[in-house]
Amino acid sequence: MQSHFRLISLVTLLLTLCATWPTVTGLAQEKEPASSRYQTGRRTLDGIGKYYFGREIAHYMTHLGASWLERPEREEEERPDLAMKALGLKPGDVVADLGCGTGYYSWRMAKEVGPKGIIYGVEIQPEMLEMLAKKMKERGVTNVVGVLGTTTDPKLPKLVDLVIMVDVYHEFDHPWEMMDAICKQLKPGGRVVFVEFRGEDPDVPIKPLHKMTEAQVKKEMTAQPLEYVETVRTLPIQHLIIFRKKAEK
Repeated sequence: MQSHFRLISLVTLLLTLCATWPTVTGLAQEKEPASSRYQTGRRTLDGIGKYYFGREIAHYMTHLGASWLERPEREEEERPDLAMKALGLKPGDVVADLGCGTGYYSWRMAKEVGPKGIIYGVEIQPEMLEMLAKKMKERGVTNVVGVLGTTTDPKLPKLVDLVIMVDVYHEFDHPWEMMDAICKQLKPGGRVVFVEFRGEDPDVPIKPLHKMTEAQVKKEMTAQPLEYVETVRTLPIQHLIIFRKKAEK
């Protein structure tokens, strides 16, 4: 009889732990060793076999695929004009465009923040930064500055008002470390914006690992000092998900 009760108690404990696991994982990320933040699992065609909050991290696109970023149909497919409207940038804002690529969004934001503002175009590939500089010179844009970051730190020269990641976050191979560094380089009340292809919609013609659901983004941000603000749904095939840095207590 005692062994029977012990078995029931053990099962109850296991069920309780399973039910609370996502919350504990989110709140305890900073205290955990790096090795326990991630899991290793089956490596799929477009992934790296490394998992974060149950999501397999996707391979990042190299500079050899940069022409895809400048495809003519992108303006109609993604409507960057609507994204600019949703961001509500102000003259003088300091913005970090993480994974900026060739600067498809950088130059648009540069116009919004004006000559007193600045856009840091962050890349981990020097080749991409060379392309960024070339594109900005062609457009006569002078307030976009290239920054060579790492996979764990954007290396921003100063605190910023906004960090935006357009179809980039799902490729971070150290998402907790990168987001931790981002939050530390945000001004008080600064915003973090994720623009991701909608993972909820099977009709969005993008490989599954290169899409993200709104729920997944929110889940992963529980590990950071960020509060959810809103999701903008005006874009044709992406959602624009906005968070704000929590006030320090």
